[in-house]
Amino acid sequence: MTDEPVGSRLLSLDAFRGLTIAGMLLVNNPGSWAHLYPPLAHAEWHGWTPTDLIFPFFLFIVGISLTLSFGRRLTEGRGATRADLVRKVVVRGAVIFALGMILSGFPFYRLATIRIMGVLQRIGVVYVATGLVFLFAGVRAQRRIALGLLLGYWLALLLVPVPGYGAGILERQGNLAQYIDQQLLGAHRWLADWDPEGLLSTLPAIATCLLGVECGRWIRGGRPPRDTALGLFVVGNLAMLAGVVWGIWFPINKNLWTSSYALFTGGMACYLFGLLYWIVDARGHRAWSRFFVIYGRNAILVFVASGLLARTLALVKVSGPEGVAISLQAWLHRTLLASWLPLYPASLAYAVGNVLFWYAVLRELDRRGIYLKV
Repeated sequence: MTDEPVGSRLLSLDAFRGLTIAGMLLVNNPGSWAHLYPPLAHAEWHGWTPTDLIFPFFLFIVGISLTLSFGRRLTEGRGATRADLVRKVVVRGAVIFALGMILSGFPFYRLATIRIMGVLQRIGVVYVATGLVFLFAGVRAQRRIALGLLLGYWLALLLVPVPGYGAGILERQGNLAQYIDQQLLGAHRWLADWDPEGLLSTLPAIATCLLGVECGRWIRGGRPPRDTALGLFVVGNLAMLAGVVWGIWFPINKNLWTSSYALFTGGMACYLFGLLYWIVDARGHRAWSRFFVIYGRNAILVFVASGLLARTLALVKVSGPEGVAISLQAWLHRTLLASWLPLYPASLAYAVGNVLFWYAVLRELDRRGIYLKV
């Protein structure tokens, strides 16, 4: 999601993006959803697991990338006007949203129930919103907008009454985000009664991306690498602490994308990126990061392709035990792994195998210089 040439980008940012996309592949492709180790599953409601960090890390990275790319174009005389960048933001966001719709409906595309929002759809919407804020608002205004989104979302869920439930409900049923999605999205949701990537909860997700913008601005500040990394460590820890404290009154919750969740995960992303920046770019220890860099350079391609492949494997039926039809995915898992491994290790091994399979594909594309740019 950047037009920057591969060679001009921060290697640590590619590594961070790749680490995130590899984590996504790991948690999205178990051999069996019934046999997941707890860290590889989302928190059921309040609270968080490592899996709940992946999506906000994506949005944080989008904010960093946007700042580095557009900041250079606006300040270094690279021939791009503000109007050019606005067009790029809108078109790119629309393409990302469209890719999400392709994944949502694949392969049947039932228009009456196709899911409108989703991971890529939210990324597209957040990218457009953040890009426009970056292009038209000053630094102070950007910070105020981020803070306003976090505070406004908290107050809305706390104070706006939901018909039949009242105000301040933070359970799955009866909260304001769920009610708005029910009214506006109807059957076009992930589940009949819920969508974790709904409309109202996209607002604090924009704040997550704006935190990434702030991180990108710090990277571009011209400080010595040691000071840059130290600043990221300090800010990241403070944001995590603030998220935990805020969580006392507004629990950390990925499904609702609560303001405490946005702050906590944004802080963790800042800290982790600071660590990668210090190791990879500042200290020059780059060889170990190549596995993740290869993922990071083709993140959108592997996101879409892996999703299409996973759905295809789930839809294709083959003859299983006792002649019962099972999915090709289940057959592969049982035949290759569950036939000789315990259930939980077999499920994890299938997910790891998926990560390694896509690494082999992406490494070949990288060798050929093939990158999907959106």
